[in-house]
Amino acid sequence: MAVAIASDLGKDIAGEPLLRGVSFKVERRDRLTLSGRNGSGKTTLLRMLAGESSVDFGELVLAKGTRVALHDQRPPRERELSLREYVLGGCADLLALEKELASLEQEMAAGAAVLDRYAAVQARLEHAGGYTWRERAMAVVRGLGFHEADLDRPLATFSGGELTRGSLARTLAGDPDLLLLDEPTNHLDIESLEWLEQRLVSVDAAVILVAHDRWFLEAVGTAVLELEGGRSRFFPGPWHAWRKEQAARELALGRAIERQQAEIERLERFVTRFRAGTRSRQAQSRVKRLEKMERIERDPRDGRALGFGFEKPSRSGRVVLELEGASLAAGDKQLLTGADLWLERGEHVTLVGPNGVGKTTLIDTLAGRRPLEKGKLRTGHNVELGYLSQHAEELGSQGTVLEAAQRATGLTPGKARALLGRFLFSGAEAEKPLAGLSGGERRRLSLAILVQSSANLLILDEPTNHLDLESREALEDALRVFDGSLILVSHDRALLDAVGTRTIAIEDGELHSHQGGWADYVRAREEKKAAAQSNGKGARSRASREKPKPAVSKDRKRRMTAVEGNIESAENALAALEDELSDPAAWATPERSAESTRRHEQAKRAVEGLYEELAALEGG
Repeated sequence: MAVAIASDLGKDIAGEPLLRGVSFKVERRDRLTLSGRNGSGKTTLLRMLAGESSVDFGELVLAKGTRVALHDQRPPRERELSLREYVLGGCADLLALEKELASLEQEMAAGAAVLDRYAAVQARLEHAGGYTWRERAMAVVRGLGFHEADLDRPLATFSGGELTRGSLARTLAGDPDLLLLDEPTNHLDIESLEWLEQRLVSVDAAVILVAHDRWFLEAVGTAVLELEGGRSRFFPGPWHAWRKEQAARELALGRAIERQQAEIERLERFVTRFRAGTRSRQAQSRVKRLEKMERIERDPRDGRALGFGFEKPSRSGRVVLELEGASLAAGDKQLLTGADLWLERGEHVTLVGPNGVGKTTLIDTLAGRRPLEKGKLRTGHNVELGYLSQHAEELGSQGTVLEAAQRATGLTPGKARALLGRFLFSGAEAEKPLAGLSGGERRRLSLAILVQSSANLLILDEPTNHLDLESREALEDALRVFDGSLILVSHDRALLDAVGTRTIAIEDGELHSHQGGWADYVRAREEKKAAAQSNGKGARSRASREKPKPAVSKDRKRRMTAVEGNIESAENALAALEDELSDPAAWATPERSAESTRRHEQAKRAVEGLYEELAALEGG
């Protein structure tokens, strides 16, 4: 049964059409991703679905009783509440269900015939986890990167990024039927991103979301609604299949436009030549054909796309950077102790790890922007550094875009304007004051300056921040073929996998090097986890065999024997799956990687559940 059906939806903003003829249907466990350029109406459509913005045209129908939850980028207003209170405040309907159940129980005790209603309310509460729904809500908070000590802190003490994560936790905790998510991946580290992917894949709700994280879209989405020029196009299938279809459609559209233009020119030539001659009647009929012809057009914004490449840099020495015995700290927190790192000419190294482990501190140190607490940092021969900070602080806030570009590059005004035009600062946009730039504009300006630097070593901290999908892919294409050396920190796993030739993970205050990109690192990480768990289970199994067992009934013995047989079968199945997943093909694409990870986690949970069942039986 459909949770929501939209038919020919339309919306005007300030009297101008924004959306027209938007139609789609979502059912439970559908995960519809919205695609479109900035300003195409994605956020407006989510707010229309949430009832926060009016539907000017068409019809929107929600199933009876549908509970809708919207997460967007607006920070919470209730700053005096604690994080726990704020998140649980999004579960008002669950609190109401608990109260109604208690009331119905009293009515039943008095002999009232309310059994059907009681069963319906109880089923609804069970869907949210029963009376343990508060614990499940707090598990969502922890899954999004918060710690136990954060739960009772007032919201006023959190940063903007933390507040955004808190808003997402509140939205997910409420167990809605229709979940609307606007950029849910913002301010999440990779560990939290992976948790969110698993959560959304398993949630029993219809999901409609907007995101710029391509790996996330591939792992989560089941269909795509494309918004372009105010119109919509629905595509059933994963994100990568839609992109392939979109590329084919664009190619066909280009050819169709060329054919139509040729036809228009032919008709216009005929009209011009014969309008006043003996064939004026035929000319007039062609004028009518021209007037009735529906012109094939592209979205006028299609011409504004970021596209650039790095110039071939000068050749550096073989060893570009070498860090030896390094210790780094942030305040009283020790981040790294005795760490070693090296970078050779042409290597593209990605640096990964949870938020707070010191990634930015480390690359700031490698870029010479902060001193080493202990250890040595050596820079190789003829190394020219290009650095991009996470928030583009190096731009400052004084002057205009053009002045900043000239100041950083030394280019003449004409050449600086030509450079800026490649990064979508055309005409008057080059005269914008730095202080008024959006996050995306600051990032594009930083990239323009970086390209002009001709550096042979790039150190980049979250370069995709505030960039749309097309710009992210343009950056990926440029970095992938960059001939110099690269150190990259990013939460964009598609970028990490496409660009990285080696992955360095910060784990427990140490640096661990892995050959290959993100998918290779994930495979190695999961294999390590599986081996550790397998060893732990073997030790527990041996210990259980050595402990004296209390006397048990024949029935329990039969159940224990059955569970032990199930454990053996489950462990064999897990071993066989791990053999299967050792094939690189199982991790060849983000979709396969997500599926492989899901199957492996499912098999591990099955084994663990059986061991817990056996322990309960043995404990009597």
